[in-house]
Amino acid sequence: MLPVRRILNAMTVDVEEYFQVSAFEGYVSRDDWERTPTRLGFGLERVLNLLAERGVIGTFFILGWIADKHPEQVKRIADAGHEIACHGYSHRLVYRQDRPAFREETVRARARLQQLSGQPVDGYRAASFSIRRSNLWALDVLVEAGFTYDSSLFPVIHDRYGIPGAPRNIHRLSTPGGGTLTEVPPSTVALGPFTLPAAGGGYLRILPGTVTDWSIRRLNLRERMPAIVYVHPWEFDPQQPRIAVPYFTRLRHYSGLATTERKLRALLGVHRFGPIREMLREFPGEDRVEGAVAASSGEIGR
Repeated sequence: MLPVRRILNAMTVDVEEYFQVSAFEGYVSRDDWERTPTRLGFGLERVLNLLAERGVIGTFFILGWIADKHPEQVKRIADAGHEIACHGYSHRLVYRQDRPAFREETVRARARLQQLSGQPVDGYRAASFSIRRSNLWALDVLVEAGFTYDSSLFPVIHDRYGIPGAPRNIHRLSTPGGGTLTEVPPSTVALGPFTLPAAGGGYLRILPGTVTDWSIRRLNLRERMPAIVYVHPWEFDPQQPRIAVPYFTRLRHYSGLATTERKLRALLGVHRFGPIREMLREFPGEDRVEGAVAASSGEIGR
């Protein structure tokens, strides 16, 4: 096992516009996306500058829609040396798509990202982590499409995503159709009977920065496993337009926007970070466990 001091954590960025988040479905029509003012460049500039400042290379999960509308941004990210990965095409929740539609948009997005970046696109992360027990068939589509790892199975209870009881660590995943993927779950910490989300998105913005720092230290020092941190460019943009949505949605989306950059800068200065592809090379294979969601749910393949 690698010494704890050398554990490489994954820095990941889900590249989407502020108006494309799943919480805004029903309030911002997809038909209006092209007419809605973009803010992608502002947030992405701050993310890229911060990573460059700290000398960190990350993994950017990019929407195919973004690649089509802003190809220059994909090229810019790739030219900076970051790993390009796929976030689907349209940011539709996977469990609201059928298999043919999911396959078509996923293959299209991967091809476009590979064309623009000149990189193999090996990784996938579903919109809002929306691969659940009800749609594990999506994992077979990912294998068929050529992906080698996935980062969608969040082992928590949540109103929009989650597979409670799924493995918390990086592992080889057996798909319903008999394929295999490396699963890179978003980070959680286990506290007694509870599994709590730990290292990204709203949890980073809304909670004190010390909570995320403690979570990463616990994962690295106590559990001897890397942390998977994720952010979005819109989380670095406090001036983004406000959308008329219900109070709880406003609270989750807009809280802490002014703190994201400061909190992430502090984390990058203390912990070791890199892209998922590099983390998978460094994290010892013997520490990965065989078995998948089936081991905890008994439902895979049903």
